[in-house]
Amino acid sequence: MKQFFEFIPLIIFFIVYKMIDIYVATGSLIVTTGLLLAYNYLKHGKAEKMHIITFLMVLIFGTLTLVLHDDVFIKWKVTVIYALFSIALIVSQYAFHKPFIKQMLGKEISLPDNVWNRLNLAWAIFFMFLGLLNIYVAFSLTQDIWVDFKVFGLLGATLVFTVLSGLYIYKYLPNEDQKQLEKPEQKSK
Repeated sequence: MKQFFEFIPLIIFFIVYKMIDIYVATGSLIVTTGLLLAYNYLKHGKAEKMHIITFLMVLIFGTLTLVLHDDVFIKWKVTVIYALFSIALIVSQYAFHKPFIKQMLGKEISLPDNVWNRLNLAWAIFFMFLGLLNIYVAFSLTQDIWVDFKVFGLLGATLVFTVLSGLYIYKYLPNEDQKQLEKPEQKSK
């Protein structure tokens, strides 16, 4: 359910864009992202770094879009966020020797270090690819196509990559972790 709430600003952005325009949609994105951050902070007593970074990027690029009345800024926001995520993953692995993916999931999943490193690097490359793909779609195709890509293409690609990551790490999980991930009806067979 938590993941669904994180998509509310994007869904509202899409609906408002289709009903009105990119500028009102951008304003709604700023407001709903801020409200979601505030809600998470009030409910959990803390705000996740990724949510704070995302909100700051939405606020900065969204405000530039509205003040300068130029959609180029909101289009760049996607690439900047993905670039920051990619850089953070690479720096965590090569500068600090603590892959960020392992820091996020290591308490729940036990994997060999080389698997964590490959997974971390794969996500870094994936985010960089999405950022570059966003530049192409945003500046080579129509605004309508970019909005559809932003909402459905990026989300779909991320879901597919998440599933592929899960399939990749499944074979490296210790047997007890694999059994916990299996459905109860599969255990009884």
